[in-house]
Amino acid sequence: MMERIRQAIDRARDDRGHADSADLHELGTRSQLAPVVTYTRTRVFEANAELLERNRVLPPQDRSAAGHAIRMLRTQLLQRMQEHGFRTLAVLSPADGDGKTTTAINLAISMAADRRHTALLVDLDLHRPGIAGRFGLVPEAGVDDVFAGEAPIERALYHPEGLERLVLLPARAPMAGSSETLAGPRARDLVRELKSRYPDRVIIFDLPPVLAADDAVAFSPLIDCAVMVVAEARTQREDVGSCLTLLRQTPVLGTVLNCATDVRAPY
Repeated sequence: MMERIRQAIDRARDDRGHADSADLHELGTRSQLAPVVTYTRTRVFEANAELLERNRVLPPQDRSAAGHAIRMLRTQLLQRMQEHGFRTLAVLSPADGDGKTTTAINLAISMAADRRHTALLVDLDLHRPGIAGRFGLVPEAGVDDVFAGEAPIERALYHPEGLERLVLLPARAPMAGSSETLAGPRARDLVRELKSRYPDRVIIFDLPPVLAADDAVAFSPLIDCAVMVVAEARTQREDVGSCLTLLRQTPVLGTVLNCATDVRAPY
């Protein structure tokens, strides 16, 4: 897999039309496709291929059963989001260790590979930020700095080279009082700004486990929809029910069964 990731990154580096959260330019004859864009303010970094493999981060066209499952999930979610005009999606789980961050990363990569969209992956697990570390990124500024008023959003955006149309807004460090922040005006301003920039962008939020902290519930009024990640032989039925009760005002588009033992071979 590592070699496939390296090859995909090399091919994309050769072919790439550069992109930027600040400078998006549609091509008139390709208006149905994601625009070719130029990264001028978004920082470009080279993701660590070995680290991606160890962290089960899949290249966009991975042909394994897991890659097929992620693409199927992406297509179903995009169809339902388009049907309802949704653009923001939270990836949630009842408990820690269910695989929500890995799912969020792979889903964002796959959504960005759909040429009709760009994808922004935001780390709002402000108890245990994990997205930057999965890519081998040490950010100079993160969403925690944006919330603290110490950095503008542009300084905290990062593009992993070779993963087209994907931008990360990582968290640099845990943040005290995170649920109060996520329920407050700075979170509302952040979501409003991220949604207002580009109409073709899907925004994916990785939030803390629903039953481990109140952050996800506090932030839920600001998201359009959610998907719930559950782990086979680990997640309890009553925990899923508790999550759905707590998030009763949020459309949950479906569940993702992680750690499944009965996996079909890819087509």
